[in-house]
Amino acid sequence: MEIDIGIPEQDRRAIVDGLSRLLADTYTLYLKTHNFHWNVKGPMFQTLHLMFETQYTELATAVDDIAERIRALGSPAPGTYSMFASLTGIKEPDGVPDAQDMIRQLVEDQQTVVKTARAMFKAVDQAGDEPTADLLTQRMQVHEKTAWMLRSLLEK
Repeated sequence: MEIDIGIPEQDRRAIVDGLSRLLADTYTLYLKTHNFHWNVKGPMFQTLHLMFETQYTELATAVDDIAERIRALGSPAPGTYSMFASLTGIKEPDGVPDAQDMIRQLVEDQQTVVKTARAMFKAVDQAGDEPTADLLTQRMQVHEKTAWMLRSLLEK
């Protein structure tokens, strides 16, 4: 059935491409944060273990929201490791980093997600896609705040 929501198909495709990258970044960050939750150690163990759990739990909800927006725009959502690997800007860790390096990597990754979302605004604004703009704004707020909180752990 034809999708007639006031956004032309070519605009929807451009938005879906960006959302697919955002989904891949978010899912990859979810996996990385969950991995760090399991493997963190050292004097900040309890703080980081709980903080990472809060973060990956939020990310699990976010991937569903992003995927559902892709579906609402009429496209299938990417959902395999290989698809995510080809779309994400987030690097997998080498081995198990120490706690400070985990924090540094997650700061960089949170900022990567913000940049991925921010890059979509021209296409979203041009198409008048307010629901996607709202989703992007919400995601950016979460990731900017999380990056700030993680950065604060690195200050002396």
